[in-house]
Amino acid sequence: MSNTESASPLPLGTKVAYGFGAVAYGIKDTAFSTFLLFFYSRVVGMPAEQVGFAIMLVLIIDAISDPLVGHISDNLHSRWGRRHPFMYFSALPVAVSFYLMWNPPDLSTEAMFFYLLVIAALVRTLITLFEVPSSSLIAELTSDYDERTKLVGYRGFFGYLGGIGLAVIAYTFFFPQTEEYPVGLMNPAGYTNFSILAAVTMFVAILASSIGTHNRIPTLKSPPPKRPFSARQTAAELKQTLSNRSFLALMGATVFGATASGLNLSSANFLFTLFWEFTSEQIGLLNVFLLVSVFIAVIIAPRLSRRIGKKKAAIFFWFTAASLAPLPYLLRVIGLFPDNGSPELLPTVLGIFVIDMALFISANITISSMFADIVEDSEKTTGRRSEGIFFASRKFLEKSVSGLGIFMASTVLVIVGISETATPGSLDEATLTRWALVFAPTLLCLYMTAIALVFRYRIDRATHEENLRQLAE
Repeated sequence: MSNTESASPLPLGTKVAYGFGAVAYGIKDTAFSTFLLFFYSRVVGMPAEQVGFAIMLVLIIDAISDPLVGHISDNLHSRWGRRHPFMYFSALPVAVSFYLMWNPPDLSTEAMFFYLLVIAALVRTLITLFEVPSSSLIAELTSDYDERTKLVGYRGFFGYLGGIGLAVIAYTFFFPQTEEYPVGLMNPAGYTNFSILAAVTMFVAILASSIGTHNRIPTLKSPPPKRPFSARQTAAELKQTLSNRSFLALMGATVFGATASGLNLSSANFLFTLFWEFTSEQIGLLNVFLLVSVFIAVIIAPRLSRRIGKKKAAIFFWFTAASLAPLPYLLRVIGLFPDNGSPELLPTVLGIFVIDMALFISANITISSMFADIVEDSEKTTGRRSEGIFFASRKFLEKSVSGLGIFMASTVLVIVGISETATPGSLDEATLTRWALVFAPTLLCLYMTAIALVFRYRIDRATHEENLRQLAE
């Protein structure tokens, strides 16, 4: 594929098809980050610390598969290109294993720990077979600095749409507040319906994206020539590839950003139900308005990135969002926030929530586009294109340390003294204050450290265009 071809605007159908595949990853991400800890600790009845530990182990185990899939897909020779064979294969196994995760057999606590460990690891490893090759296509479908941000915007839009849409449907239809279940999330039957809808949607999204981008295979980059495998040579090449300074800067930011995200998302249901005492319908409303955040992000991320550059835009988005996220909890501690049950509470939380999430999503879109620009920066030095390795390495760290974030969320619950049997209204003011003073500063520190590392990223528009020029020569 020539630089001219790769820099020309992509057809709308290709952008939509490519982005639609992210629905599967968005569903998986929301399920793990928002529902899994709550389901196994409150509904199944496992101790929260055991669930958190199991999920952390799962994400570390799963993360090992990411670089492997990335490396193989970078070098695969097939008539369907480097990426699509993995994408097609993953569809059915992902759907089946996801359903089984939410419908566990009746087991002892010890056996349930291992069931969760095995089935959750299977789900995440199988989704890797789609997500890593699909993510790697960003740098192959276009080399244009701004077009990449737009393409990531489509992926971000559908990814968040899948996750948020599933959450809205779940809260509204599967987990409504009833006389038998005042906290709708405690209803076991809801999780069965939830798992069926999610599994079918993931299957359709993966197949539709694979088929919709299939016609681009002839224009994608070819794999390097076949050669005998050498572990020493492969290790040396990986070391050279992964030593790119801008890559290391973003990976460092990923460590702290993904940990913060894991802490934030895994704490959400506990905070919504126990801290703010929202009903399932109110939580569903928050998620409906989160769609507004997605629309805002898809509009502002490409525009600000084009205007001031991706690095400055990412820092602005992340810094503003990280400053806003802990604010409601700290204001509650000093008595400057509406009380639970007051008419002002939900609109106030809703307004902050929508703005904050729009900024976080914009930051994620911009950071993803920055990763794509590392491909040519590395190729100029190494002579190899390594999209799979770069995006797989990012997924590796995101999964590993977001597991740490989930574990931190369960640890915070233990430190604060919130038991598995806690109900809305049962926590005293001292416990809520302690919760806010542990959760909010921890979240803020993690995000600010991530932002500091983004400053070390070195690729701007001029650098990227110079890389393309040198590679063309």
